[in-house]
Amino acid sequence: MVSALVAGPAVLPASAHDTSRPLTACAGSAGIRFSPGLSLWPRQSRIAGSAHYTCTGTDPGVKWAESVIKGRGETSCLSIASTAVELVTWNTGEHSKVLYRQQPLVQAAGGQVVSLVDGTVIEGKYKGRSVSSPGLQITLDPLDCATKKGVELVDGPTTLVIV
Repeated sequence: MVSALVAGPAVLPASAHDTSRPLTACAGSAGIRFSPGLSLWPRQSRIAGSAHYTCTGTDPGVKWAESVIKGRGETSCLSIASTAVELVTWNTGEHSKVLYRQQPLVQAAGGQVVSLVDGTVIEGKYKGRSVSSPGLQITLDPLDCATKKGVELVDGPTTLVIV
């Protein structure tokens, strides 16, 4: 299967504009694997991926971050309900553990995947803060949804906003 990385503007939630609270906003790219792959038929899948971000915000020491994403839930090309954890490593050497609880993790649009996830930092830097992570991950072969193998990899731009 061939995948592509697509750049696009990040949409920040209204809460990200609240200047009374610390804010870190990061933009980057993510690749997410599904095992078994996304198909037209819902099934339990493992979710694993990684992301790389460039960051700005009220913490001048934070310039970039990398993360590992793991989760599991019922998946299909039409919808995904999952619980996931994102382990973020900041350029400062600090870490954050973000929990995305059982919710629609991603929503499919025309064979492509638009992630609209919200979570909470449960450990480390920014503990207790809210997280929003919208993004657009795509595959160049959405017809794989109709196969038993399914769509195993989606990738594309993403954001990580901590308020």
